[in-house]
Amino acid sequence: MIPLSVAPWSRCEPRRLAGVRGVLTDIDDTLTTEGAIPMGVVAALAALRESGLPVIAVTGRPMGWSRALAEQTPLAAVVAENGAVALVREAGADAVRVEYVDPEPVRRANAERLRAVAARIVAEISEATLSQDSFGRVTDIAVDHAEFNHLAPARIADVVALMKSEGMNTTVSSIHVNGWFGAHSKLSGATWIVRRLLGLDLAAERDKWLYVGDSTNDELMFASFPLSVGVANIADFADRLRQWPAYVTSLDRGRGFVEVAEALLAARDA
Repeated sequence: MIPLSVAPWSRCEPRRLAGVRGVLTDIDDTLTTEGAIPMGVVAALAALRESGLPVIAVTGRPMGWSRALAEQTPLAAVVAENGAVALVREAGADAVRVEYVDPEPVRRANAERLRAVAARIVAEISEATLSQDSFGRVTDIAVDHAEFNHLAPARIADVVALMKSEGMNTTVSSIHVNGWFGAHSKLSGATWIVRRLLGLDLAAERDKWLYVGDSTNDELMFASFPLSVGVANIADFADRLRQWPAYVTSLDRGRGFVEVAEALLAARDA
């Protein structure tokens, strides 16, 4: 059950939304519906961009998977692998620029450690499989618990515990368990790319940015942004969420994101 402290998105005051400078959003089950980004979401992203509101996606998905998204949608940037890498398509450019938080020697050393942990997980935890998008990962590993493979909650907990025993940071999204070495996170990645792309200090103006998400791996972002919104399917994680967003939409997944975009656009036009 969604707590009473989480307000319906429809109750957010338009004058508060009129001051928003940009949007940060999760991808899976927030922009997507049944694994694809609906045309309504693409239209909403384009309308936000035209209104002067940059939209930056922050995701646990891999760099390789995110490249096409950065190339083919009106997103200002995609921060992938939970803050470790950014893909930016600058105005007028034919190709996407890829930037990493860690230098190449650090990534190379971590890659060996990631392969070792991945082998342990598959060998030691019953029914655990690496995500099908693992081929595109550069700085982390992902175990599929709900995209193409189902893992029981106890097995998910086992994966998280094994990763942590190896000194990894972990997060559980609506589809994957992600693990990585290093201090980066969705928040640090968003802060980094907002500064690099827009020259703005996100930490100093978090009340002017809005975050949209759907699951437990969005908790840090929900806690960090006063204007945080969960799409309606966040109710699927009601028994696991410790940090809720300030608002929740009436519609789920991509339709929920469109609901958010429509309110932002209406506030700017008022």
